This record gives sequence, C-alpha cells and structure tokens, in this order.
Amino acid sequence: MTIVLNEELETLEPCMASQSNIGRVLLQNISETMTELDPANGELMPRLATSWEETDDATWRFHLREGVAFSDGSAFDAEDVKHSIERTLSDQLTCEIGAKYFGGMTITPTVVDAHTIDISSDPAQPILPLLMSTLTIVPAEAPMEFTRDPVGTGPYELTEYNVGQDIILARRDGYWGDAPAVTKATYVFRSDDAVRAAMVQTGEADIAPLISQTDATNKATDFAYPNSETTYLRIDSNIPPLDDIRVRQALNMAVDREAFLGTLIPEDAQIATHMTVPSTLGADEDLAVPAYDPEGAKKLLEEAKADGVPVDTEILLLGRLGNFPNVTEVMEALQAMFADAGFNVKLQMVEVAEWIKYYSKPFAAGETPALVQAMHDNNRGDPVFSMYFKYACEGLQSGICDEELDADIAAATGTPGDGRAEAWRKAFARAHDLSADVFLFHMVGFSRVSERLDFTPTIATNSELQLSQIGFK
Repeated sequence: MTIVLNEELETLEPCMASQSNIGRVLLQNISETMTELDPANGELMPRLATSWEETDDATWRFHLREGVAFSDGSAFDAEDVKHSIERTLSDQLTCEIGAKYFGGMTITPTVVDAHTIDISSDPAQPILPLLMSTLTIVPAEAPMEFTRDPVGTGPYELTEYNVGQDIILARRDGYWGDAPAVTKATYVFRSDDAVRAAMVQTGEADIAPLISQTDATNKATDFAYPNSETTYLRIDSNIPPLDDIRVRQALNMAVDREAFLGTLIPEDAQIATHMTVPSTLGADEDLAVPAYDPEGAKKLLEEAKADGVPVDTEILLLGRLGNFPNVTEVMEALQAMFADAGFNVKLQMVEVAEWIKYYSKPFAAGETPALVQAMHDNNRGDPVFSMYFKYACEGLQSGICDEELDADIAAATGTPGDGRAEAWRKAFARAHDLSADVFLFHMVGFSRVSERLDFTPTIATNSELQLSQIGFK
C-alpha cells in the first residue's frame, strides 16, 4: 500500500516521533513503546511492558515482554529500556519526546533483572505509566546521535529512504506479535491538499491522513475525526514589544476567529482558549475567547506606545508550509488582521526543517520579535504532555517565563487523584491571564482512505498510523 503525507520528514530518529509525520511512519511500526493508549476508550494497554505496579510514591516497576527481538536480531531486555530513557533525556541530543514530555522532572531507570525495570521520578509522577506510552525504545547499542536508519522492535523495518521521494517499510520476520496484513508500505510526499486527495481517488495512493475539508466530498472514502490538535501562534514574550502584556492582549483582540470557521478552517473546529483540546483533564470551558476588537487593540497599542513600548517594531510572523490545509491562506488572513489593528507584521512561510529552528530553543529569531505558527497534538488526555515544554521558563518551546505559572505547572504535574484536574485548571487560567499565546482552534481532521482497505481513522491518526491496524477488504 501507499501512504501520501503532506510534508517530507526532517529525520527518522525515534526520539523525534512526537512530530506528527515522523510518528506516522515510525511509531509502533518500527519503534514501539512500553505502554500504549487505546484511543477508543482511553485505557492504557501493554506493549513492550506486559504489566506494571507502583512500588512507592516515586517508583513504578515494569515487567517486560520476553522473546522480543529488534530488527537487527538483538534481544530486547531491560538494558534497552534503560538506555532508551537515558538517551532520550540526554543533553547530548535534543529529543523532542524528552523535552516535551519529561521536562521539569528527573527520571531514573534501575534494572532489576533482564525483564524487570524500576523507573523513579522526581518529583513523583502519578501518571508515569502513561508517560511511558511516548518513549520509543531503541537498542542499548544505539549511539548518542540522530539516525536515519532506525532499529526497533516493531513489526516493520526500514528498507529504503530516498530523500525527497519516498520511504519504504517492509514487514519483518521475527516480530513478537501477530503478522500484519500489510506487507509493504511506501510513503510519498505531496504538499498540495487536492493532489493528495486525488491520488487516493485514482488509486495512486491508499491513504491520505490529512486532506482539506473542501476535498472531503466522498462519503465512501472520506472521514472526519477530532484530531487532538490545537493551532496557535507562539508569542516570544521576552522580546519587546511582545514583553508588554497590552501588546499581547492586542494581538489576541486583533483576530476574528469566527470568520475562519467554515471558510479556511473546518466549521466543526472549536475556538481554543488553551493549549489542549476540551477532552483533556482540567480543560476549562469558562475561559473566555478574546473578543474581536481591532479598535480596542489599537487603543492598547497607543497606550503602550505612550509608555515607551516600541509598538512600531516589525514583528516576524512565521508559518509552517503544509502544516494543515489552507495554512498559507490562514496566515495571510492573520497578517491582514494584525495590520488592521495597527501592527507591523512581516509574514514568512517556511518548510518544516527551517521552521523547527524558530519553534524550539534556542529560537532562531534571536532578538527579533516573533509569532510562530504551530499546531500542538495532545491525544493522551493529560496536560502534562503539553504544559511544561510549552509554558515553563525552561520549556523547549516556551515563549514566556513566569514564576507563578512555573509553580502552577509543577504543582499540577505532581498532583494525584481528584485534585489533578483543578490543579491544571489553575495553570490554564494563569497562561490565559498572561495572554501567553494567540490561541486559535481545536482542529478537526479529514482523511481519505481507499475503499480496498479496512481502516477507520481515529484521534490517534493525527500522530501515528499503525500499519498493523490496517486490513484489506
């Protein structure tokens, strides 16, 4: 089968699988995790760990699956898990999985025996088994450098990578689980939404995980699903004039969010007021959407200017090509809205390899004030997968530094049980009060699937595409 993706992969490194296109190729196909979240019911399932239990407030013991081999023939054991944790969290690499999901905590793996490992966290993490659903496992021999030839325990192995053209995975012998129906998967890249949809329609491809709503016209092949993505503009609030809260408030007031719905953005998308989708723990429906008020925005800018804030400074508005359908048109409309409110904004659209330099620290924009367009995926139900790296002072992609918000995030991260949702609501409210970012939409995804396949997209399709879950009619 052939899968057509919306953008070329920057890398095939397993510890970068939190990037959606990388995850769709690698996650659970080549690189497996300890645990796995079932998108249908939200239950945590075994994968490379068969069971786990809490041994004290800060430590979980994981019992590992026996008889598992990597695609290079080496046996899987606890040393591989230990190395995968240390590699992902090492300062020798900039692994998105580590920086995104394990920021603000210290994780210590201790091998008990070949198929048992204790994992401790400081501060204590009550949802550590859920965090392990993000950690891709590599062999203990994997070097401390990024790879383009990933070795994993999954049902597939990489057989070809023709940069700019395609990636080919083949079903491998010796996989510990059942043999999937798909024997070979070829991934190709096309940036145009209509082209991807047409390729499936004509039989040139079998799945387009992401198509535009305007192309989703065939009930037999096209699926809509809540894709757990939140679109927003990251504000680099340490750089003038964005360090002034009135300027950040004005940015939010300049955006007519309603005007996008049903036009450039799917009509079923929801206007966002925080970083995670409404189904996430602690999501607060009472947080207000900033009122569209360009005249009010102008007044705030005038007030800030009178106080010496350099509001006339050119602001870089950086967008990611192919990130979602109509992204360029959305960014052009946002630029016009900001101009109408009195901002001096320059739009630049770039490919993902360039965009990531502005999105993750150290920010490539340097001392240039910047708004960076992004789309964040949290399909695991807890804000711990979002809030530290998006908003803590030391967060990989945080554009703000606020001691009170840092304290709120730390408190919520370590809070167990019934109090966890309320703790996260407090952190969300603080980020909202700071106008930390320009939140836009909780998105709806559209996919096209060939009628010869037995496969229905889910909320997980945005970040992974397990070939073992695909059948043929």
